[in-house]
Order: sequence, then C-alpha cells, then structure tokens
Amino acid sequence: MNETATAQPIATLILSAQAGSQRAVNDLLLHITPFVRRLCTSVDAGHRPEAVQDSLFAVYRGLRTLREPAAFYGWVRAVTVREAARTARRAGQAATAELVDQPSPADPSLRVVIADVLERLPSHQRDVLTVRAVYGLDERETARVLSLPVGTVRSRVHRARRNFQDAWR
Repeated sequence: MNETATAQPIATLILSAQAGSQRAVNDLLLHITPFVRRLCTSVDAGHRPEAVQDSLFAVYRGLRTLREPAAFYGWVRAVTVREAARTARRAGQAATAELVDQPSPADPSLRVVIADVLERLPSHQRDVLTVRAVYGLDERETARVLSLPVGTVRSRVHRARRNFQDAWR
C-alpha cells in the first residue's frame, strides 16, 4: 500500500483527486489496486490484467462524479464488478467462473453439480445470481452494476432461483 495513502485520510485524498491533484489521483489508484485485483479474480487469468486496468480507468474517469467520499469503497466495488463483467463478456467467459473455481469446504463433487446447474440457466440469470452471490450486492447495487432496472433484477433473481431449484431437483 502506498505510504501517502495511509498517511493521508482517504477522504482527503479523494477530495484532492477530485480537485485535480494528479499526485492524489495516482496515490488513490495505487491504494485501491490490490482491492480491485481481488474483485477481478472471477475473470479468466488471461484477461484479468485487462479487467483490472479497465476498472482502474473507469474509477479514474468517474472519480469526479463520486459525491460522498464515505461511499468510496462501495462505489469502487460497483465500478469494478461492472467492468470485470464487461471484460469477461468480451472474452466470451461465463460470469460464473468464480463460483466454479473457488474451493469449497464441502464435498468437492458438489462444486461440479452446482456448476452444471448454473450452466443450464440462461446467461442473464447466471449474471444476476453471480453478482448477488459472489459480490454480495443488494438489488439496487446489482441493477446499477448490470445497467438494469431494479424491477428487472428482482424478476431475474426470482426466476433464476426458481430455475436453479428446479434444475437442482
């Protein structure tokens, strides 16, 4: 982590970056890079650096639109999830890779069954479930990340859960 970012409160760093301080922008981006990398683990390793770069660039571009510095990490998370999903789609990768690739404390064969059931769902339902389950976002955040109306997210989650349960049986 960058020493400047830790020595200076994040809120002050954000405000300085929004005011046009290039050094503050650099320090802020260096500070959040490990966080962004962790969020991009669902993207295939060959495209992960692209997802991280796209996410950091989107944070840089949108930094002036952030109204509340206290919401910074949640905002970075939403931007990163959106950009990682875009990168994965461009690469032709299913958005559910993280669910499949994470080691499970339960029976390893369960992962195979879950992956199989998820693959039977339409991609738009998999995307909604992945964003909700993997990143722990609520309906409004999911809607913002996937650029969908909240009502659409609700109906897709409802249908996806029902379809998942039917396929599980």
